[in-house]
Amino acid sequence: MKLKKNTRGKWSFGGRIPKEFDTHIKKSVPFYYEGHQIILGLSDYFLSKKSLCYDLGCSSSSLLIQLSKFTNKENIQFIGLEIDKDMYNFAKKSLKISNVKNIKLYNKDISKYNLLKSNLIISYYTMQFIHPSSRQKIYDKIYKSLNWGGAFIIFEKIRGNDARFDNILNSLYWDFKEKNQFTSNEIIQKSQSLRGVLEPFSDKGNLGYLKRSGFSDIQTVFQYLCFKGYLCIK
Repeated sequence: MKLKKNTRGKWSFGGRIPKEFDTHIKKSVPFYYEGHQIILGLSDYFLSKKSLCYDLGCSSSSLLIQLSKFTNKENIQFIGLEIDKDMYNFAKKSLKISNVKNIKLYNKDISKYNLLKSNLIISYYTMQFIHPSSRQKIYDKIYKSLNWGGAFIIFEKIRGNDARFDNILNSLYWDFKEKNQFTSNEIIQKSQSLRGVLEPFSDKGNLGYLKRSGFSDIQTVFQYLCFKGYLCIK
């Protein structure tokens, strides 16, 4: 996925990104689709008959489609929210091709969307793109909307606990990208385009958000370098 020059801080999921997304993301985010498999397995513990599940920032809708086909319980409703119009339109086409009937997609901003009572909420590398000033309100909204015993599954890119650890994690991540045939120039341009757009927090920072919103039962379910998944149960 080549970027134009002078795109500092201008990354978005629009334009030609949606069509290239599923191919690009596998090379860009370690174990991206393996993370999907973890979420499918976890869903068995929280989705029962007539459950409601949200995917916040559903991108191409591939995870929602997998979840719909994976679950074997009756009348489960899946709702995907996607803020980018181009990605939303692409997801709708993917949904139509898959012929899945129990998924609804909305081109909405999660900070302005009222969540219904639900059993499972997923944020798969989404919160890191939301401005830090808005995140706590969204975490609070997620906790409040979950039924008791429901779960919030969140995967995020994280910063190291201090400058030394952050440097180590990012250096190894750079190696990962080079092994997947990204050039040094492509890696630098992508990093520049994400300035002020992607704002990851440390593990401590993410746990702070979660605990302030009300979550106390939190378990790590995945980590590879600076990529981490949490299971949070209300």
